[in-house]
Amino acid sequence: MPSSHSQQQKFHLSTDILDDMDLDRFAKDTPEDDAPSAADVCVVATQPDTFQRCRDGVYPSPATYPRTERSFSYLALYRTAPVSAITHYARVTARTPQTRGEQGPLTPTDWKQLIDPFSDCDSVIVFEFESLIPLEDPVKNDRQGVRGAWYTDIGALRESTTISELAAVAETHWDARGGTETH
Repeated sequence: MPSSHSQQQKFHLSTDILDDMDLDRFAKDTPEDDAPSAADVCVVATQPDTFQRCRDGVYPSPATYPRTERSFSYLALYRTAPVSAITHYARVTARTPQTRGEQGPLTPTDWKQLIDPFSDCDSVIVFEFESLIPLEDPVKNDRQGVRGAWYTDIGALRESTTISELAAVAETHWDARGGTETH
């Protein structure tokens, strides 16, 4: 069945936003996309505020989420609307526990903007990582985006052109009833 005109416009708009927002992949100081294809990666969703903080090398996750205990070498970022694509990944260099009100990578503003809208937790694991590496070809959303944490390898991330293609080969964890990660 052919796509509706509004769906085509939405996809075209999303593609235009990707082109405009990810010019950093052409910057001279952009890190090389040289991660081993077999390296394990966790894919997570980021809202615009969270993605901006990821540019500083930090991604917070409530300590109760299984991704905080799972072993993986890289973190890939699915950017929610208006981008709606996995655009970057980075090598994880540290996992730092932090409790609300204590010193750590997150500021009080980070807690308010990045944690409070989604969770009432007081303890997080802050994934710290090297510079973001833009994917040569972002993995575009063709369904309901990324929910929870998805586990795959860098090769599958590079080879997938859509979220559906990646979902077919990734291990996904999402409990739609409660909106939380599951084992």
